[in-house]
Amino acid sequence: MYKIKAYSANSAISPLAATTIMRRDPTEHDVQIEILFCGICHSDLHQVRNEWSSIMPTVYPIVPGHEIVGRVTKVGSAVTKYKPGDLAAVGCMVDSDRTCPQCKANLENLCPNQTLTFNSPDKHKTAPVTYGGYSDTIVVDEHFVLRVPTNLNLAGVGPLLCAGITTYSPLRRWGVTKGKKVGIAGLGGLGHMGVKLSHAFGAHTVVFTTSPKKKEDAIRLGADEVVVSRNADEMKKHAGSFDFILDTIAADHDVNAYLNLLAHDSTLTIVGAPAKPMPVFAFSLLMGRRNLAGSLIGGIAETQEMLDFCGSHNITADVEVIPIQKVNEAYERLLKSDVKYRFSIDMASLKSE
Repeated sequence: MYKIKAYSANSAISPLAATTIMRRDPTEHDVQIEILFCGICHSDLHQVRNEWSSIMPTVYPIVPGHEIVGRVTKVGSAVTKYKPGDLAAVGCMVDSDRTCPQCKANLENLCPNQTLTFNSPDKHKTAPVTYGGYSDTIVVDEHFVLRVPTNLNLAGVGPLLCAGITTYSPLRRWGVTKGKKVGIAGLGGLGHMGVKLSHAFGAHTVVFTTSPKKKEDAIRLGADEVVVSRNADEMKKHAGSFDFILDTIAADHDVNAYLNLLAHDSTLTIVGAPAKPMPVFAFSLLMGRRNLAGSLIGGIAETQEMLDFCGSHNITADVEVIPIQKVNEAYERLLKSDVKYRFSIDMASLKSE
């Protein structure tokens, strides 16, 4: 075991602050990665402040971060896919049971015994729970390490490990391609990735936003049309016409308004996570034999597929790069949606602590 620098919170009301944590020495199947950038996800904030206590209580101290990009510094004797100097990434998971039907189907994200990158029981007993990417280095089993295309801007790669795969997976699963009409509801961290990916798949992409001010940016990101969702007439023009809608909205909203825009046998997939239950009117589904679904990140193979796709199309997240010392300020700004569209921490700033 060895000691490294990190940023952690000691309680739900404590700010994140510099600390030191322990990492395990790499075992024969492990990859040690020097972390270069780590994205900030809204789920980092939720867990730091113990806002998911009913389903995922926070164990303190907590070191968040599951959008990790770095460079391999050491590999175990049995590692075959990576060597020192390689670019590598780590997303939301660092282990799973490998034996359940979901894991055997390359759906580690649905494994009932997965180990999350932070705030998950640490089977190696290095600490009570896993510590995430707001740190100098991380050690991860080779199976859960991902290759990073060398042509991509590394600061913008981090959010692909969460926002990227969260939007890529349902777009791919429900057959988004050229000739399809696709709606992206919401234009935040998730939504902006949905627009970029849908456009790259060749679909006619329509963004739904409550803010007319976002029209220009939506077009820049790849939207073919922009609909202000508060305008009933604009919404009505698109009734029954969409092949697929990706709902990225985390705030309270009327999902029925979007279900009514689907063509028959089409699907709306929720990837945003509103805090309150959303009423769904049966007739929104019955009329047109429509489908309502959900999706959660993706398996390791699909995440690698997403990174390779982004490499081929030169897609990264739009990020604001910050030093680790501004992470608490970034959390407050995140609550106000004051970022276009994700924060990415330059982890070189941790060396000065």
